[in-house]
Amino acid sequence: MRRREFLGILTGGLLAAPLAAEAQQAEKVYRVGFMFTTSPVSEMAGPEPVHPLARALVQGLRVLGYVEGQNLILERRSAEGRFERFGEIVAELVRLKVDVVVTSAPGVAAARAVTTTVPIVQAAGPDPVRAGLALSFARPGGNITGLTSNVGPEFEGKRLELLKAMLPGVSRIAYLSSRESKVWETPMGKTVRPAAQALSVTLIPAEFSRDRYTDALSRINRARVEALLVAETPTAYADRDALMDFVIRTRLPSLFPFREAVEGGCLMSYGPALADNFRRVATYVDKILKGAKPADLPIEQPTKFELVINLKTAKALGLTIPPSLLARADEVIQ
Repeated sequence: MRRREFLGILTGGLLAAPLAAEAQQAEKVYRVGFMFTTSPVSEMAGPEPVHPLARALVQGLRVLGYVEGQNLILERRSAEGRFERFGEIVAELVRLKVDVVVTSAPGVAAARAVTTTVPIVQAAGPDPVRAGLALSFARPGGNITGLTSNVGPEFEGKRLELLKAMLPGVSRIAYLSSRESKVWETPMGKTVRPAAQALSVTLIPAEFSRDRYTDALSRINRARVEALLVAETPTAYADRDALMDFVIRTRLPSLFPFREAVEGGCLMSYGPALADNFRRVATYVDKILKGAKPADLPIEQPTKFELVINLKTAKALGLTIPPSLLARADEVIQ
């Protein structure tokens, strides 16, 4: 063999090796389990899901180069409010050999009960360290990492303060939560009570079940409350349309934990931007798929909370927004 032919073969082989490696890497298809707690799977479907949080996650993954049908299979599941189904759903995802599971509390604890090896990324929910699911925020130490959507049970007291600031004269406020979440018995529910006492407010607890609001809403009507505080629960977000319809129909001043309610015509919201949480979750998924261990990925707490006020609704209710509160608002919907 002549020297020039030998060098050509050698060079071609050297060039082909990295190209073959790149091709092999490009062919890798990742499988990600995505489990909602309450909203139906139909709202999670497609490249642009109807559900704003599912859409944020899909968009976040796409920005990082993950496209369904090319290098990603997204296994969408939902307990649809039947929390007892979490275990069987996660078991199914494990059998499908997913590379990572994305979910929110209380799905996180249920997922951990099924597997301690498959990475679990929390998209929203309370402090996993306080819940005993992680060793610390800096080094979770297990198979759970991700983001929280509040900074502790005291957060509910802060939300109550904002509602009282909007309506200084109110003395009776309904506290609406889902029966499945049992908020009134949790640290969140227990800390909102002394906050109400300090504000000279009587807090009327009202619980609803999935697709059955009659009892809770009737209780609110009978109690002749002057305002409504909606607890931060996954069920409240999933059933936001029904809750918003009740609030608008009864002309009840309200404070929700998510901005979508205010965009839909309710008075106020205060809480983290949940869509941003789900978009940021994509970065955790990306790092894990590239080899990072959940035990080494710090859990993030929300750093930005949005106060959103619907000025049009305030005017319709005959309310004058205190200038100090208006100045604190991150967004005012005209």
